Amino acid sequence: MGGQAGRDDGALAGRWALVTGASQGLGRGCALALADEGANVALMARNREKLEVLAGEIRDRGVEARVLVRDVSEIDAAAADIADLPHLDVLVNNAGTNAPQSFLDVDPETFDRVANLNLRAAFFVAQAAARRMVEQGRGSIVNMSSQAGHVGLKLRTVYCATKFAVEGMSKAMAVDLAGTGVRVNCVAPTFVRTEMTAAQLEQPEFRDYVDRNILLGRLAEVSEVAAAVVFLASDRAAMVTGTSLPVDGGWLAH
Repeated sequence: MGGQAGRDDGALAGRWALVTGASQGLGRGCALALADEGANVALMARNREKLEVLAGEIRDRGVEARVLVRDVSEIDAAAADIADLPHLDVLVNNAGTNAPQSFLDVDPETFDRVANLNLRAAFFVAQAAARRMVEQGRGSIVNMSSQAGHVGLKLRTVYCATKFAVEGMSKAMAVDLAGTGVRVNCVAPTFVRTEMTAAQLEQPEFRDYVDRNILLGRLAEVSEVAAAVVFLASDRAAMVTGTSLPVDGGWLAH
């Protein structure tokens, strides 16, 4: 990947990464962690103001940033944005949502909204990225899954359904792309305090449920999830494909 802009140090020096859902939470943390490893970062999300602030922080690290104001559910437009990137070595397929409901209360509109973003958009963003990477003969796709892609969680039947699907999709992608130089993996975090989870984590009954199940006794940090993403994105994980890396504090161990 020589000849590209970027710092000369770091595990991803000079490479281009795309992060979806980059304006906040895990996406923002992943974008900064990739930049810290020398990657130039394309930032895709709907909120221009937040993306511009983040892009400034990334450029302060001595690498390039590109702002892509896009709803990833706009499949054709998102694919066109990806095709227009100067290069693409890493995709962090992070955009997602949740709408906690009891299974008996789930309505079709909520199901469609969560599934459309978490699965359909993730699938076609990954497809567009993979096409670029196959042409180049190299790349790493990291799909943001969840511990909810491995076990059932309270009030999360739709979310679990989409994340189990992302896990299976990632394995099948890895099989199809084997031999092309493109690796595909998942990162599966436990609960992290972000804009999406903060309100629920303030509820005592739910927080007790979370604390009882994370064996290490605390929430995960954004930086800890981002570190797993950086590992899978880099050549340090050159022999890793078709798997999932939990960052779950032991939730899945019992």
